[in-house]
Amino acid sequence: MGIIKSAFTFMSATVFGIYIAQNYNVPNIKKLSDTALLFAKHIEENYRKPKNKTDDYEDN
Repeated sequence: MGIIKSAFTFMSATVFGIYIAQNYNVPNIKKLSDTALLFAKHIEENYRKPKNKTDDYEDN
């Protein structure tokens, strides 16, 4: 009974997802995450503290 219930749940969710994607304006998650990652890298590069040359000598 467990496999039938799991398969029914999976199929129901798939059909529901297809319906939502076709009838509503759903944003592209991959494009949205890539844009957020690019923005985060830009912010990090602009606001990072400058690396001191003395830090290199202390590590050795």
